[in-house]
Amino acid sequence: MIDFSLPQELVDLRERVRSFVDNEIVPFERDPRLTAHGPTDELRQDLVGLARKAGLLTIQAPRRFGGRELTHVEQAVVYEAAGWSTLGPVAMNCAAPDEANMGLLAKIADPEQQEEFLRPVIEGGARSVFAMTEPGGAGSDPNQLLTEAVRDGDDYVLNGRKWLITGANGAQTWIIMARLAPGADGLGGPTLFLTRGDTPGIEVERVMNTMDRNYVEGHGVVNFRDLRLPASAVLGTPGDAFRYAQLRLTPARLTHCMRWLGAADRAHSIAVEHARTRTAFGRPIGEHQGVGFQLADNEIALDNCRLAIWRACWLLDQGEQGRHEASKVKCYVSEELFRVADRCVQVLGGIGVTDETVVEMIFRDIRAFRLYDGPTEVHKHAIARRLLRARTPAPAVPAPAASGVPTAG
Repeated sequence: MIDFSLPQELVDLRERVRSFVDNEIVPFERDPRLTAHGPTDELRQDLVGLARKAGLLTIQAPRRFGGRELTHVEQAVVYEAAGWSTLGPVAMNCAAPDEANMGLLAKIADPEQQEEFLRPVIEGGARSVFAMTEPGGAGSDPNQLLTEAVRDGDDYVLNGRKWLITGANGAQTWIIMARLAPGADGLGGPTLFLTRGDTPGIEVERVMNTMDRNYVEGHGVVNFRDLRLPASAVLGTPGDAFRYAQLRLTPARLTHCMRWLGAADRAHSIAVEHARTRTAFGRPIGEHQGVGFQLADNEIALDNCRLAIWRACWLLDQGEQGRHEASKVKCYVSEELFRVADRCVQVLGGIGVTDETVVEMIFRDIRAFRLYDGPTEVHKHAIARRLLRARTPAPAVPAPAASGVPTAG
């Protein structure tokens, strides 16, 4: 049975989140601490304090850590409301990369690791990073991982270089992917390590200049120079990093979609209001077909994106792995929401490319969304590869008649 109704409790929570973001977080969009490299950690802490006071901090966390342990469908509803401002997820501690890192650590970290590295992030006092992407190696193809980990007695020593590491500057909890050289036990391969950001050997070289500015402290270039970690730093099982990465990325792709759906809806609402009030050639511009059709296209796209997200989330809640579905949704939603934001800029005209509204910022940020957690082309490649493996072969096409004239059939 298909049922699109939402429990009243969830509707109430959505409205509570939307009101909180609209009334208390949106005013911070003009705060000078929202820099070209994203919100500073000082701004994040102020926003987190507001969410804590409102009882809306890290509500997706497991109940054992004080959260509501939201289902994926519940997350879709709540995160869309939080995404009304790009600062909303930052305030509520459900922004990338922390939200996905918390989910991973809750699943595979041991109790001691969770207390040291997960709890501070859930409580909003610490930030986290997932250090995988490399300038000359791992990215869309993690098999090119170049960062190495070598056993040295009971320790591991890591060396390598990463970039586009979101939130690296000042982050306390670090999840690092490195290729572990096999030891006498035969264990090796891509492995995750867990450590603190102030561990000697971690060097944040610089923060990169990027077109987006919605992630706390931006994206860093990081060097690991003889980073020595104890055996207890291994996260999960050695050699299983790719499997854990997919465990993290499948829901993370969907939560990206949820948050950006909220931001695109905000841009659309601004464009609609502008089209109602701005006049040209004797009437509101929204009554001109060229503008009205763009708004109609936006409305259709937003609804379709929401339905696609909800369906994928429902499948995850039924226990499905959902990797294929998450790829399809990430692919479709990221492209559609970019078109929505682009049409909003067009409807606004000249002010659409200024900071008179947040549409310009949403447009720049949402462009990057087409790349995060896998660019569209990589997802399409994975989708096509799965189709070619899974589809039942079609009947062979009959050979043409000897005369060369097609036969009727």
